[in-house]
Amino acid sequence: MEGIKKDYVFHRDLKKEYPIITHGEGVYLIDENGKKYLDACSGAVAANLGHGIPSIGEAMAEQAKKAAFVHTMRFETKALHELAETIGKMAPDDLNKVYFTTGGSEANESALKLARQYHLDAGRPQKHMVIGRWQSYHGNTIGSLSAGGDVKRRHAYTPNLLNYAHVYSPYCHRCPYDRQKEDCLSKQNWTCVTDIERTILELGPENVSALIAEPIVGSQQGAVPPPPGYFEKVRELCDRYEIVLIIDEVMTGFGRTGTNFATEQIGITPDIITFGKGVSAGYAPLAGMIVHDRLVDGLIQNSDGKFIHGYTYSGHPVAVAAGLAALDVYEREMVLENVKEQSYYLVKRLLELKQKHTYISDVRGRGLLIGMELVKDRGQDLLFDPSEKAAERLNGIAMELGAVFYPGSGAIDGTKGEHLIISPPLNVTRTEIDEIVRILDESFTIFKGQLRKDEMYEITK
Repeated sequence: MEGIKKDYVFHRDLKKEYPIITHGEGVYLIDENGKKYLDACSGAVAANLGHGIPSIGEAMAEQAKKAAFVHTMRFETKALHELAETIGKMAPDDLNKVYFTTGGSEANESALKLARQYHLDAGRPQKHMVIGRWQSYHGNTIGSLSAGGDVKRRHAYTPNLLNYAHVYSPYCHRCPYDRQKEDCLSKQNWTCVTDIERTILELGPENVSALIAEPIVGSQQGAVPPPPGYFEKVRELCDRYEIVLIIDEVMTGFGRTGTNFATEQIGITPDIITFGKGVSAGYAPLAGMIVHDRLVDGLIQNSDGKFIHGYTYSGHPVAVAAGLAALDVYEREMVLENVKEQSYYLVKRLLELKQKHTYISDVRGRGLLIGMELVKDRGQDLLFDPSEKAAERLNGIAMELGAVFYPGSGAIDGTKGEHLIISPPLNVTRTEIDEIVRILDESFTIFKGQLRKDEMYEITK
């Protein structure tokens, strides 16, 4: 048929041509024509250690030669136990049981189901509702998409989605409740928190099973951290109304924000932490959830220890081997220390860039998960029209220049609000950060010229 590419791949965008990557070296990806791309977003914030690390590939190959697959309904592997123990010891106190999946969507789906079974087994069968947050992302399966607040991804499937409730996350730079951050903090009266309680009471506390949230809002708002004290207040509400608190660390876990988990920085102990991406540094499909002892005890006492759930590839030996090898590299290369050092330098350089380019309205984030809000005119606080696809366009220019970033849109209301995430591998060097900033600088300059041409065309047509 006309317009269909002459290959057999069902592409993300069937009308788009994609570079073919042959290999990677450190922070770089190299395509079949020899062009190098500095991976300034770690793929989708997954390739946390960069590319081409021999020890991880060798560990995967060695496990594949021993036992490439066992089904966890009948068997387990030593590697499974070793990785679970390593992750359990990294997690906050009282979160000690690790359940593995192959991706973040599955991890969050599993957490939502576990919360439901926990309440059912405890004699609270009516607890089934989930509260999520707008402009959040928890996955693309029906359950995780229902819990998330990504308007664009939800739109086509609205009739299929579960009737979950949503509140707004605390985006203090552009508060959806039209409050001032200083006023909220001084009065300790936060609408983003009181709205959660209002929603709980409207639904009926006896009906609410779980609340799910990202500790730092990732792809949908561009690395927006919460104000100090926010999650302590959320934790109090969940305790008061017997609601399971799920913290989605698929993007933030394993050093991305400068600690093993971002949960350490928000001052609470959740009931479930979900993880993915960084656990294997992108070398294999691996994710999962870490579960509080209280929920595990509930399963043992009320369900004969059985979680009514499962996946064929849960705890896949080769993926687990990749995770073990990746965590060994994190420790051996002292990645957390590098994140703290390079984060300071990256933010400093981006703030310098903000002074030069009026398209940058805000620089925010934690560790090496940094976002920039993009506007048409910072002085007038004029937003880009969504049809201009500003973030995607800027990233396209950067790719031509040899770097790739993580563009996004809809940060403000699901439609408006452009942003760009800068999230290089956690072992990035200062020299590589300088290259990232240089390419961004040049990209903004070209971007400005293109916009001026567009404006002149509109005037003359």
